[in-house]
Amino acid sequence: MDKSRQSKVIIIGAGPSGSIAGALLRQKGYPVTILERQRFPRFSIGESLLPQCMEFIKEAGMLDAVVNAGFQFKNGAAFAFGDHYTEFDFENKFSAGIGTTFQVQRGRFDALLADEAARMGVDIHWQMEVKSVDFSGPQTHLTVADTEGQVYEYAADFVLDASGFGRILPRLLDLESPSGFPVRQALFGHIEDRITDPEFDRNKILITVHPEHKDVWFWLIPFSNGRSSIGVVAEQAFYTPGQDHGAQLQALIAQAPGLRRILQDAVFDDKINTLVGYSANVKSLYGKGYALLGNAGEFLDPVFSSGVTIAMKSASLATAVLDRQFRGESVDWEHDYAQPLKRGVDTFRVFVDAWYEGRFQDVIFHPDQQPEVKAMICSILAGYAWDQNNPYVKNARSRLDTLAELCRDDG
Repeated sequence: MDKSRQSKVIIIGAGPSGSIAGALLRQKGYPVTILERQRFPRFSIGESLLPQCMEFIKEAGMLDAVVNAGFQFKNGAAFAFGDHYTEFDFENKFSAGIGTTFQVQRGRFDALLADEAARMGVDIHWQMEVKSVDFSGPQTHLTVADTEGQVYEYAADFVLDASGFGRILPRLLDLESPSGFPVRQALFGHIEDRITDPEFDRNKILITVHPEHKDVWFWLIPFSNGRSSIGVVAEQAFYTPGQDHGAQLQALIAQAPGLRRILQDAVFDDKINTLVGYSANVKSLYGKGYALLGNAGEFLDPVFSSGVTIAMKSASLATAVLDRQFRGESVDWEHDYAQPLKRGVDTFRVFVDAWYEGRFQDVIFHPDQQPEVKAMICSILAGYAWDQNNPYVKNARSRLDTLAELCRDDG
């Protein structure tokens, strides 16, 4: 076994939250090591960023690299249900801040962020899997194995878990708890889209509601190279057990006339992926010597593309608290990290709940939308779910419930 490897901070995972956190800590002068189980680039969902993400990318000093990478420009989101169609232009939002973003192939995007973090001095160790952790002493000790089975010991003053769906610390420390959402399953993959429909806007993600099942929906995320990401989400019991994922995805697309028309010439990749029971929660977002970032702590649902935004927000919040802690200031991880992060997550949760109950769909497909209210809702769809100046953030549930009731009564 090799001699212990030391770092001020160890981050588990080189995805967006890990790379952003590493860059922010390096800006403050701290030695940072990232342990990543895979080798980038690698496939991941979460391909439609929100404008709020760009604020954190800018904070981490990576904005120029992302802007110049040639990703698909994104200025909003479009929703379709039968003959109904509505769109949100993110630049017409209530909250201040960046109003456009990108739709990205996550393999290339995550590799770009990791490369930027490495350029800033973050030490990234690839294909290293964390097997066990020990938080009992003054330093945290991690036992790590490479792909050849060689075992290493790492030590750090603090650990940030940015392992995403791998959820390393929640599994090792028994932190997982029920999410409260039904078990849903996503089928998804990439296509050569061959879209010629003149009404289709490549600058927006398209969310299509199934014509007969309002809790079943599709995403279509165009990329800059003539390809797209396509997926469907439904409760697990909705699918036919044992049926080929690709055949099932294409059969469901055929049931949605508008989406079927847009994708009539599409060529599907051979590999169609699935993710089951992805919603997750934890008993605590922090503990002695560690904090959980992004999906390692909580993941709601992909419908509003909030995952990467929450991940980057968690990196920004946690590194600010950690910097104060390292400088000897008194910090309260519950008050300074968990509660502020959860405020935005809970805002997204209200809208996810309302989506699957059909109430949010009643709102967005209402024919007479008030511009002021639409701008407030647009802010949340753009990721600005922490803006307490927005009434639909500050009092999300009561405001949205009242609005949905008014729309239903008017309908």
